[in-house]
Amino acid sequence: MTTVVGVEGKHVIMQDGKTVRKAIVAGSIGNVMEWYDWSIYGFFASTISKHFFPDGNSVAALLSTFLVFALGFVMRPLGSLVFGPYGDKVGRRKALAMAVILMAIGTFMIGVIPTYQQIGNAAPILLVVARLIQGFSAGAEWGGSTSFLVEYAPRSKRGLYGSWQQFSTGAGLFFGSVVSTILITTLSPGALDSWGWRVAFLIGIVLGAVGLYLRMKMEDTPKFREVKEAAHVAKQPLKEMVTKHPLQVLQAIGFTISWTVSYYITFTYLPTYIKTVVHMSFGAAMASNLIILTFFIILIPLVGALSDRVGRKKLLMLSCAGFAVLAYPMFLLINQGSFVMILIPQFVLALFEAFFAAPGPAALAEIFPTRVRNSSLSVGYNIGVALFGGTAPMIATYLISATHSKLSPTYYVIGCAIVTFFVLMGMKDRYREELD
Repeated sequence: MTTVVGVEGKHVIMQDGKTVRKAIVAGSIGNVMEWYDWSIYGFFASTISKHFFPDGNSVAALLSTFLVFALGFVMRPLGSLVFGPYGDKVGRRKALAMAVILMAIGTFMIGVIPTYQQIGNAAPILLVVARLIQGFSAGAEWGGSTSFLVEYAPRSKRGLYGSWQQFSTGAGLFFGSVVSTILITTLSPGALDSWGWRVAFLIGIVLGAVGLYLRMKMEDTPKFREVKEAAHVAKQPLKEMVTKHPLQVLQAIGFTISWTVSYYITFTYLPTYIKTVVHMSFGAAMASNLIILTFFIILIPLVGALSDRVGRKKLLMLSCAGFAVLAYPMFLLINQGSFVMILIPQFVLALFEAFFAAPGPAALAEIFPTRVRNSSLSVGYNIGVALFGGTAPMIATYLISATHSKLSPTYYVIGCAIVTFFVLMGMKDRYREELD
């Protein structure tokens, strides 16, 4: 089966099913690696805090660990400023290959850095360096992979194709959860604390090698080849983005706020929350996370395909409304402390997260022209993630410490959902239009 996806010169570009499947895997594999790496950092946050920061105050050490997590996001906008224009000038494929190499370097570093007890203050400094490298890489990954997937898609399937970007992030979290759960349940506490957690990071290098191989084997997207053939490649993508599309970039930032905060709270922070605040076992927290991620991953392509039929905007606004109304009662149920009562609320949160995550990539890609899509997506999305998503676990931990309320993280989730809801009201749904 072949699909028309673009025009190159005088020739209609056709893609067979095998090429399309390769494009989906190549565009998604970097996200699997990125979210695998970042998820295991969240899952092993309490262990990392003991190894890389001074003893004495466990809350301060955990806050410091989440601060380092957040610092990685500070580099995302910088990475987007470098790799976004690069992808618009020379193609999505080359930018994505560079991204996966850098991510592998940062992951390897975390897996081998000596502890604070061994090298003192150099340990947290090296941890920060590794996270900054990962964040710089992630600044290239999201915009590049979203552009790659959506530009390979026919108009009627952009929601479905774009949803694989989020399927891959869920798959990365799922893989991280599986590896973490296996290590937690098979190793003794002493072995896990001593070296087991490092194994989780070192496994990520394999994903990096596979991702690099797949991406170097693919052609660039039909839409980019079409622009290149017509000699319409932007010479100064950032300047064009700022001067011709400033409103859309601001919309992308506001669009991302609820999406990224709810995502990180639901899938990265909750295992730590369940362990340290609800005081359930780490095994129970990880088991529930694994079940919820399975549910989320299954939903993603289904909701993505649904957005091709009913539009993106309805689903996106439904997600924001769900988090604004239900975040508080769901956290209230989680604090009941039984396995069932931590599982059911997470199902609800994952459902509403899928309503945003699945149509989100296509919806954002559709508001920018191909000439500057890679730059605009990278910059707009990564600024939102850096300011709100990467700081979410740290802010949640701080709110609990400052207010002594176990439910205080929900205030942040609710506020962000309301902001994005109003941003969406001012955006046009372009799911029926061809890409510019």
